[in-house]
Amino acid sequence: MKKIVIVGGGAGGIACATRLGRKLGRKGKAHVTLVDRVESHVWKPLLHEVATGALDVGIDALSFRGHAAANGYHFQQGSLADIDREHRQVVLAPIVVDGEELLPARRLDFDYLVVAVGSIANDFGIPGVKRRCLFLDNTEQAMGIRKILLNRFLRYASHEQLEERIKVAIVGAGATGTEMAAEMHHAVDQLRGYGYRIDSSLLDVTLVEADKRILPKVSQEAISAAVARELEKIGVQVFTNTRVVEVTDQGLTFQGGYFIPADIVIWSAGIRGADYLENIGGLETNHLNQLVVRPTGQATRDDTIFAIGDCCACPQPDGSWVPPRGQAARQLGHLVADNIMLMIRGQSPRKTYVYKDLGSLVNLSKFHTVGNLFSFLGGGVMVEGRIARFTYLSLYHRHLLELYGPWRGVLMILLKSLHRVIRPHLKLH
Repeated sequence: MKKIVIVGGGAGGIACATRLGRKLGRKGKAHVTLVDRVESHVWKPLLHEVATGALDVGIDALSFRGHAAANGYHFQQGSLADIDREHRQVVLAPIVVDGEELLPARRLDFDYLVVAVGSIANDFGIPGVKRRCLFLDNTEQAMGIRKILLNRFLRYASHEQLEERIKVAIVGAGATGTEMAAEMHHAVDQLRGYGYRIDSSLLDVTLVEADKRILPKVSQEAISAAVARELEKIGVQVFTNTRVVEVTDQGLTFQGGYFIPADIVIWSAGIRGADYLENIGGLETNHLNQLVVRPTGQATRDDTIFAIGDCCACPQPDGSWVPPRGQAARQLGHLVADNIMLMIRGQSPRKTYVYKDLGSLVNLSKFHTVGNLFSFLGGGVMVEGRIARFTYLSLYHRHLLELYGPWRGVLMILLKSLHRVIRPHLKLH
């Protein structure tokens, strides 16, 4: 029986594992294993809600073990350390908790390997970023940010009003940065209902972008302008065409010498592959430590190793590269699963991936939602307000339907909607 190992349970990895588990694992045609460093899956576009307490991981996260049992694949917890191509094995690092080794380093045999480990924030070598900044690459980091924010807000829980403002700087005005800025203001509004004597006037949020506009990857400038207006309405100060040259304990220094103070700095500017991916297993990587793959998803130096999502660089017919988007990871995950099934049947992996931008949606919490749909059709259609909000929610609902199947997926959507009505709007512990 062929052994398929998928490392990484993000949008692309879990889509691939689910498809292969249902079509091969359940029927005994292959042994499918998903490996991830944590035990549960959280949809990455919602990490900013985890960071502010708007989303409760204990309720909204998907257990890999439970999902694996229901969908015909297996799960092992661990982190990728190396790929031994000679012996066709994945090397997993030991699991250490509080200095105690719970599981030693392990090796998993594979006939086909899919690397879907995502990305980390790119610090661009700027002094102070690694030491001083908070990042939003995974669930643990998001929960760490939530703890720091709640501790800051706790100082305002007494009836004695403190005069100093909480100064937060968010570097990188892509979807993550802009949504995080709005969600923080929403969290402050919600906290007033839980005994915190705090309002938005005590929150000083600055959003910094090196490009000439926020949301630089969104094709329609009108969307960037609309989001910028909404952010300014709720009190977010927006700096564009501004480059950070140093981060210190006191704040940010920009090119030209301008300085702004900051108590908390959240870094969401750019992505790159993790350090351990550099030439891992002798595979080709680019300057961002991304695995270079062919349009079939196969590594350039090994036909049985695939890479999907932010950790890969996939070329396009026009000479560009597939952008690091959740929709691209999911689509490439499905394509790679189909190509592996073709190879198991003795056929060539004939499916190739051509990226089509289905659109971008930015949800500014309760304040506004804006975006465009079907961008590949002459720039797409711009949507705002309730229609955009409904579309944004439908993307998450589609994700749930793919993971749970139609009937269980509908029940899960209804259950999550009910939870949002009956449970507190913020997780405060």
